[in-house]
Amino acid sequence: MTEPAATAPRPDGLPHRDAAAPPTSLAPLDLARRIVELAEDKKAADIVLLDLADLTSLADAFVICSGGSERQIDAIADGIAEGLREEGIRPIGREGTPASHWVLVDFGAVVVHVFTPPERDYYSLEKHWQQARVVLRVQ
Repeated sequence: MTEPAATAPRPDGLPHRDAAAPPTSLAPLDLARRIVELAEDKKAADIVLLDLADLTSLADAFVICSGGSERQIDAIADGIAEGLREEGIRPIGREGTPASHWVLVDFGAVVVHVFTPPERDYYSLEKHWQQARVVLRVQ
């Protein structure tokens, strides 16, 4: 039996993850580590990098971090997007607003979640993805 062509649609009709991801020379975990560095530059708190590659096709990694205020959440998300843009890597999309106390920045293989601490506790992504390998945690 032959493998389907890379351009063949998925059975669910969604594009293949690689087709939607922006081109980058970085492996997903290297990109995620760079995102952690950029989040640290903006003083993000409790940064966690989860390896999801063996668990889902949604993303290879999540970077989850906290900001103490709406202004800081915006600064963290903007700092990550701008820092990677300078390196030629653009996000696929951005969801949420600082006023909602949650911002998501999608880089294809890596998805970044920036929360205020109460929203982070409420959504408990680390609990939902507890089977994921914790690559690093910066507190």
